[in-house]
Amino acid sequence: MTYSPYFTHGQAGNSRWLITCDHATNTVPGFVNGGDLGLPPADMARHIAYDPGAWGVSIALGELLNAPVIGSNFSRLVIDPNRGEDDPTLLMKLYDGTIIPANRHADEAEREARLNACYRPYHRALADLAAAQGPDVVIVAVHSFTPQLRGRAPRPWEIGILYPEGERFSPEVICGLKAPGDLTVGDNEPYTGYLPGDAIDTHASAHNRPNTLIELRNDLIATAEQQQAWAERLAPVLTEALLRSGL
Repeated sequence: MTYSPYFTHGQAGNSRWLITCDHATNTVPGFVNGGDLGLPPADMARHIAYDPGAWGVSIALGELLNAPVIGSNFSRLVIDPNRGEDDPTLLMKLYDGTIIPANRHADEAEREARLNACYRPYHRALADLAAAQGPDVVIVAVHSFTPQLRGRAPRPWEIGILYPEGERFSPEVICGLKAPGDLTVGDNEPYTGYLPGDAIDTHASAHNRPNTLIELRNDLIATAEQQQAWAERLAPVLTEALLRSGL
């Protein structure tokens, strides 16, 4: 089977929404060090290699919102699609205390090969989908985060909403999530919501498109049932937030 660096789902969706999942899988294509980054399976199953549970939530959310969904088909350790091409963390050699053997001596030629085979095709496909949704497209990026980094304190949030300064949609999403009172919601936590050249900056902010980046704690979306339940919780919150924002 011919390798594709991305998955799409629900392309016939005709709503305003577009769901993206930049870290959908932990796939290492065969042309990258024979399909092996030199890490044990336990490390490839960790958050350092992809966003566990995020793709399942993305698919379910896309179906509920009648939206197309796109996800990467390569590990973030191969090359990170949620970084700009000039970002020093684009090709990680050390992540959360783990050395990535196949990346340790990766040179500029290897970096360029991975950009051409994985990163750039994914971003071209994302750009095409966004354009096809029309000028009022709303981009929702789905990610997940680990409950605790090595040597760090446990993270208290079940969900975080990340957004750049001045973005009007995300604050409404936060309000909607906080309203029931049963969630600890991160406002630009567990990390900042703006990184120049990242996927949201490239495909949403640069085009003045409404957007939000959702970070779900990955132990809460470990099963298909949990992923569906979170999608069912998020879909009405997103829909109502968009109405309130007036965008």
